[in-house]
Amino acid sequence: MKVVRTIARPLLASVFIASGLDVLANPEPRATVAKPVVDMVASVVPFAPRDPVDAVRLNAAVHLAAGVLLAAGVMSRVAALALAVSMLPTTVAGHPFWEVEDPVKRSQQRTQFLKNTAILGGLLAVALD
Repeated sequence: MKVVRTIARPLLASVFIASGLDVLANPEPRATVAKPVVDMVASVVPFAPRDPVDAVRLNAAVHLAAGVLLAAGVMSRVAALALAVSMLPTTVAGHPFWEVEDPVKRSQQRTQFLKNTAILGGLLAVALD
């Protein structure tokens, strides 16, 4: 199993490293989509960022840092847990298929939502392994 874990961790982490770098370079499009969730979280969590651009940058930094730790096998459980927690608002804000009226777009968003939940399952398996 050690060989499988050694291969699986970087495979799982790669999506977070790539997206973290992408969002840090260009946060504005994601900030627009994330604004409603950022506003909701900021109203409940006093120390949460209120600016959507800051929030998506923070999330991207968590994805990048925890992704690198997970890929390297350093503090893998903590890194996987951090990524799992960060996936929740990302998934809800980014893929609200239940709000989409167009059947084709709804299906695409549902697929992305379910992909994220599958990744979340993998992260929980690593975090609790």
